Amino acid sequence: MSKVARAFEKGKAFIPFVTCGDPSLAVTEELVYAMEETGADLIELGIPFSDPTAEGPVIQAANMRALAGGVTTDKIFEMVRRIRKRSNIPLVFMTYANVVFSYGTERFVRTAADVGMDGLILPDVPFEEKEEFAGPCRKAGLDFISLIAPTSHQRIARIAGEAEGFVYCVSSMGVTGVRREITTDIGSMVQLVKENRRIPCAVGFGISTPKQAREMAGKSDGVIVGSAIVRLCQEYKEDCVPQVASYVKEMKDAVRQ
Repeated sequence: MSKVARAFEKGKAFIPFVTCGDPSLAVTEELVYAMEETGADLIELGIPFSDPTAEGPVIQAANMRALAGGVTTDKIFEMVRRIRKRSNIPLVFMTYANVVFSYGTERFVRTAADVGMDGLILPDVPFEEKEEFAGPCRKAGLDFISLIAPTSHQRIARIAGEAEGFVYCVSSMGVTGVRREITTDIGSMVQLVKENRRIPCAVGFGISTPKQAREMAGKSDGVIVGSAIVRLCQEYKEDCVPQVASYVKEMKDAVRQ
């Protein structure tokens, strides 16, 4: 079993997302330690990109701030090296195909594995075109995480059959962001995955309140939260670590219930 899949062994997983370098890489590093301490089971690290098509305005703005602050992929790799001296929490990168491709796919994946990453999520790579990235990931020992959306329908069985680590269930159509309510039938999406593969399913996109987290954890194996955390980083800037830590604790408590 991969390290990513093991994040779900202790019950319902809580998976926070942060944009690397917003407000700074030093703060991102502190956020990783604080989120692990307050209950995160796996952490998604966003590598900023100038055209993040799956993201809503909150994460888009964080990408722009991080890039304007001089964040690069190499600086993020160095940060992960430092994190790995203190923490063994499962870590996955979430970024876009262009970031990996322009770095050199083989080189990116090999370096990610060398610094201690455990997986990779590329939301703009369709299942049918994933092998260009999934092949090198397999060779390097990284899980290439698959996404399913409410529109995946008959493709869910095929995606589940080849999934690694966990399946990322996109709860709503459109981009990431806080939503008042989630109307997608997550239960049946998860059931379709499980009929084809015994693999954890985590739900993301739009979850921001403990009530939503509790509800989604009831239908899946874990909950992913990004925009609500990135918004705290935007609001509190260099002082965001205690704010994010207490939010993560509150959400993990809700997921456990």
